[in-house]
Amino acid sequence: MQFTDSHEWVKVEGKTGTVGITKYAQQELGEIVHVELPKLGAYVNAGQEVCVLESTKAAADIYSPVSGTITKVNAALEEDISLLNQAPEAGGWIYQLEIEGKEEETLLLDRAEYEAMLS
Repeated sequence: MQFTDSHEWVKVEGKTGTVGITKYAQQELGEIVHVELPKLGAYVNAGQEVCVLESTKAAADIYSPVSGTITKVNAALEEDISLLNQAPEAGGWIYQLEIEGKEEETLLLDRAEYEAMLS
């Protein structure tokens, strides 16, 4: 799992990246009550806004950690948004994409670097 300084994570398996928000982001937002999932088939660039989360405190834009084409969204979030509150770094993932290039991954943080940034 790799992280951005804007509190998204990506888990890369082959050419597929699974993306979500970090536990820290969820705690800062508070209870998330709605997610606007990205469109399937959309191409996104690293750093581009992909979707919006709404919480009881605020709305937050979610940015793509890497470039690629969105291949899957976590439709379970539409039925049970609590997945995003309870397990933001596991079952509360938001979308998957087919990654275009591996070079962007070198710009991401590993867990130790991410946690050091938070302190």
